[in-house]
Amino acid sequence: MKVQGLFLVAIFCLSYTQLVKGQPRKDCQTRCGDVAVEYPFGTSQGCYYLGDDSFNLTCNEKEELFFGNMPVINISLSGQLRIRLVRSKVCYDSQGKQTDYINRNISLGNLTLSEHNKFTVVGCDSYAYLLTSGVEKYSTGCMSLCYSVPSKKGSCSGEGCCQTPVPRGSSFVRVKPDSFNNHTTVYHFNPCTYAFLVEDGKFDFHAMKDLYNLQDVTTFPVVLDWSIGNETCEKVVGKNICGGNSTCFDSTSGIGYNCKCLEGFEGNPYLPNGCQDINECINSRHNCSEPSTCENVRGSFNCKCPSGYRKDSPNSCTRKVRPEYVTWTQIFLGTTISFSVILIGISCVQQKIKHRKDTELRQKFFEQNGGRMLIERVSGAGPSNVDVKIFTEEGMKEATNGYDESRILGQGGQGTVYKGILPDNSIVAIKKARLGGDCSQVEQFINEVLVLSQINHRNVVKLLGCCLETEIPLLVYEFITNGTLFDHMHDSMFDYSLTWENRLRIAVEIAGTLAYLHSSASIPIIHRDIKTANILLDENLTAKVADFGASRLIPMDKEQLTTMVQGTLGYLDPEYYNTGLLNEKSDVYSFGVVLMELLSGQKALCFERPQTSKHLVNHFASAMKANRLHEIIDGQVMNEDNQREIQEAARVAVECTRLTGEERPKMKEVAAELEGLRVTKTKQKWSNQYPEPKETEHLLGVQILSAQGETSSIGYDSIKNVAILDIETGR
Repeated sequence: MKVQGLFLVAIFCLSYTQLVKGQPRKDCQTRCGDVAVEYPFGTSQGCYYLGDDSFNLTCNEKEELFFGNMPVINISLSGQLRIRLVRSKVCYDSQGKQTDYINRNISLGNLTLSEHNKFTVVGCDSYAYLLTSGVEKYSTGCMSLCYSVPSKKGSCSGEGCCQTPVPRGSSFVRVKPDSFNNHTTVYHFNPCTYAFLVEDGKFDFHAMKDLYNLQDVTTFPVVLDWSIGNETCEKVVGKNICGGNSTCFDSTSGIGYNCKCLEGFEGNPYLPNGCQDINECINSRHNCSEPSTCENVRGSFNCKCPSGYRKDSPNSCTRKVRPEYVTWTQIFLGTTISFSVILIGISCVQQKIKHRKDTELRQKFFEQNGGRMLIERVSGAGPSNVDVKIFTEEGMKEATNGYDESRILGQGGQGTVYKGILPDNSIVAIKKARLGGDCSQVEQFINEVLVLSQINHRNVVKLLGCCLETEIPLLVYEFITNGTLFDHMHDSMFDYSLTWENRLRIAVEIAGTLAYLHSSASIPIIHRDIKTANILLDENLTAKVADFGASRLIPMDKEQLTTMVQGTLGYLDPEYYNTGLLNEKSDVYSFGVVLMELLSGQKALCFERPQTSKHLVNHFASAMKANRLHEIIDGQVMNEDNQREIQEAARVAVECTRLTGEERPKMKEVAAELEGLRVTKTKQKWSNQYPEPKETEHLLGVQILSAQGETSSIGYDSIKNVAILDIETGR
């Protein structure tokens, strides 16, 4: 009995090993209707790859193959699965009332979207979002506006139909269609917005038919990427499921691996004996030219020459040369080889000259951007906690994939910011710094790099190093993943809103950071451009103060500096704007505007409000003065339990935005007051050191600022235009 039991266990272990190694049962279904079902996919237990239920397909009674509830078109052993996905839509009647709405949430298991798809929107009063998650989380969208039936056919060019690329790597997809005016102006020929994913090149747009009747077409072909496991070929050496005469290669989707037959073999590389030798001589896959003949060998073929001929190339034969021609042949070959050697030598010399010139140019930029000055200060005598890494130009090119446009995170007055991936796979933000050529500006830039590299504060975006070998120096920062505070408060792409607890905590973190920069840093630092767009949030919604491109250092023997006015209208200190004298109270004013923005949910400058209320400071102060604070506080944050906290925070915001810097509190006091609200919720009101602001003071500050920049506007949000005025930098 024991022997029999051991025998059964051995049989079970052998069978299990065969399944894991890619050996399905012999009785597995290999076709469902018109679709071939090939391993690692299967329709029953023991017929698909044991390590992943995503390979388990369903064949119904009608001989239709499904992946989940999605029909399968075909399976490619190179790592692709074609399915059909249902489109989303929203429809309206002639009065603009919604009559039909279908919103799609699609889960793909361990499979991911291929880059060979397009997100498509059809309609003349339409827009739609595509929100995804998986290897990377991103959102994109598309909009189309027209007022009559477009004349173009077969082209989705933006007139009644728009398309945008879909990056690979997403395993969850959400499609949200919508309309600008509920199709009231185009109802007679287009009552609906349609949004869907479709394989690139598989959708021809016919305006007259599709704008009115696309609802008759409910599904579209979509390409998915599939792979085995979640490890690379290097990590699964000796234990991958690739069969004989095949090789392993890393999946293009960035997860797992795939198998392919070696050159000269064909079949299913996931089966033990799935890849079989190709007889090139029978199926005319050889390129032997007459008079040579084809001879099949395992995995390849040979071209065999007949008697009296010799090979002059792997695929052709020539008659053997008579002795009298040997000398001339040798002369010709010798001349050809000599000429080739000379050309190679010239090419090598040119390469060396080019390399030397590139090296000299990089050295020139390094000196021009203050590289020697930086090295001398870092290596100077005395203890130092400075840790500035100097990156090479070649390293920065590799990190940004040659500064590819797809790596751009943002652009503005301070330059362009790229997403970079370092050799250790850490993700960083690489920013081109604006720097002129005069020596004083270079020295100031190097001094700022040294000081900022010493800041080790949990709420400050860390400066990791710089690259000085390029014409425009590059700064390398840590990468923050969750957008800006401005995005979370004003961008409709973010589905969730910030709670009062989160807003108060973020305010405390910003205030504490500014207090640290003003008072605790080795050399006091004035940020000079505090605004919600310069506050980044990580995955835990922790605030990170960023963008020190406009910052200035305060020498120990000075309390204020005279500088060219720089900042963002709406947040800019009116006293600094009028006098050019910069001190830490300028940051206090900007923080007060940010705090008002957190409390009200309104933008710092909005031209949709009345003339006297365009500036949030004026609008906020007027409401406080008239005891109408509840009218401007964001309705999503105020409740019966936090009215006192909000009242106190509003008072702090008004104190911070007083017209003159002497009347404003220091950031240490602001941070302590807000922290007290957060911890105890019973802090007493501030002392009478700062009397109630007069409405005319705030009005005066706003009128001065508005008069300077009323005609300058840049920027858009996702749907509606929003003017953002700037001073000097256009940030």
